[in-house]
Amino acid sequence: MKKVIPIIFLLFYLTSFYGQNESISFKHGEFLKYKIQYGLLNAGFASVELEKNDEINDSLFHAVGLGWTTGMVGFLFPVEDRYESYFTSTDLKPKHFIRKVNEGGYTQDKEVFFDFQSHKAKEINHKKGTEKSFFIQNNIQDMISSFYYMRNVDLDTLKENDSISVNMFFDGKMNPIKLIILGRETIKTKFGKIKTIRVRPLVMKGRVFKDEENVTLWISDDLNKIPVKIKASLLVGAAKAELIEYNGLVHPFP
Repeated sequence: MKKVIPIIFLLFYLTSFYGQNESISFKHGEFLKYKIQYGLLNAGFASVELEKNDEINDSLFHAVGLGWTTGMVGFLFPVEDRYESYFTSTDLKPKHFIRKVNEGGYTQDKEVFFDFQSHKAKEINHKKGTEKSFFIQNNIQDMISSFYYMRNVDLDTLKENDSISVNMFFDGKMNPIKLIILGRETIKTKFGKIKTIRVRPLVMKGRVFKDEENVTLWISDDLNKIPVKIKASLLVGAAKAELIEYNGLVHPFP
């Protein structure tokens, strides 16, 4: 349980997908909330929001991702995660990433500043009082900005067995993420039947997952392109998460 809940929160921010399109799929004020279950237990919630803020220039988006446990899971393993990303509205490149997490006593308090002209990411670890610089490539994303960057795509160009890759900077490393398109499927949700694209992100097997193909994600097959459901088979048990609330979408849904 100690590693399961934070991993599920992380997967939501990693596993939207694709490349870039001329038509943007989101706007300031968009809000998505998900209910997370571990087996039969209601484990917690995750949300992601593009905040409206008059102090932020229109050239930047400010996204906030939250994850927290509830009920018995929250009692046994309290989690309070907060991730923030400031990224450009033109090419969706990250400028500033913030990570503040408390996962059953494991804590992190970090900031990352991206400079694509000098190809450097400056990471400040407030917990340790250290500062490090890392080389980055032009196509790098942070954990939150990748969620939006990969939603901005032309879905009609993708077919079964196509694969998409993106480079994500996290904890001082560049982490390549590969997603395989499994096909299209209509699923039942609390909002009714929704047409989706089924995707399989390849994950690292070992401590949490049985193998690299044990996660499946369903993305709405519309202009919003939002995650609707996720399932994961774990070394111990299984977890799933489903969309339970949304607001401020650019396009009608479902």
